[in-house]
Amino acid sequence: MRAGEIADAVIEAAHHDNPNKTVHVEDRTAYVRVELDGECIIRRETMEEMLGRPFQMRELETVLGSFAGQIETSTDYVRFFYSKKL
Repeated sequence: MRAGEIADAVIEAAHHDNPNKTVHVEDRTAYVRVELDGECIIRRETMEEMLGRPFQMRELETVLGSFAGQIETSTDYVRFFYSKKL
């Protein structure tokens, strides 16, 4: 995702909203890659807390360049995950 205020908040929210997971962050100056095993949940409430202002989940679309796997969205959270089919 594009580096900046929202990316910084996403990194903090990833740690907060996924407490039993290791959050890998790769800072490439212009963009940041955030990785977790299996799934990553980012909650609107956590983003608002990290940013100190109201936040709409659709704001992620403005900084998200790409992602691997699938995405589940709502007004209260975004869930990025891998779905394995046998």
